Amino acid sequence: MARVLILTGDAAESLEVMYPYQRLLEEGYEVHIAAPTKKKLRFVVHDFEDGFDTYTEKPGYTWAADLAFADVDPAGYIAVVIPGGRAPEYIRNDPDFDRIVTHFFQADKPVAQICHAPLALATAGVLAGRRTAAYPALASDVERAGAEFVDGAAVVDGLMVSARAWPDHPSWMRAFVEILRAKAPASPA
Repeated sequence: MARVLILTGDAAESLEVMYPYQRLLEEGYEVHIAAPTKKKLRFVVHDFEDGFDTYTEKPGYTWAADLAFADVDPAGYIAVVIPGGRAPEYIRNDPDFDRIVTHFFQADKPVAQICHAPLALATAGVLAGRRTAAYPALASDVERAGAEFVDGAAVVDGLMVSARAWPDHPSWMRAFVEILRAKAPASPA
């Protein structure tokens, strides 16, 4: 069975981890969640409330990581997903995150990323020259990384599909699954 990797950590947005996880299982892929350490992760819920200039944050789901970044052999996966939330702020500092992400871009494998994930991709040096969506407050970060910010629900740049935040899930995952079906089906036809 073809395997997809999710790279995340504590304070990831609950919906941005669980929606692709369940959608890809439904599609027939084996999905593994990797984090800086193999442990029970604590996700958060980001919501948009009247009167707030930005999103609010509340405790979300907990979920066990299947493996630590150091134990990931990226060659064993056909695609990677990087959720947003606050996890990208610190997973980008893990040298194994860079090693893993660089493999997917150099091997021209499908990548789905959303919300704050471009922070981690910029640190890994894989955004330059690309078009990407991100949480809109990150537009300047994306541009400073040498990429073009696109305010869209499913921005496709080669085999990378990006989105702004969890409200974009239907468009984002539809585009990503379409690429997966063409490039790396869940099971041989």
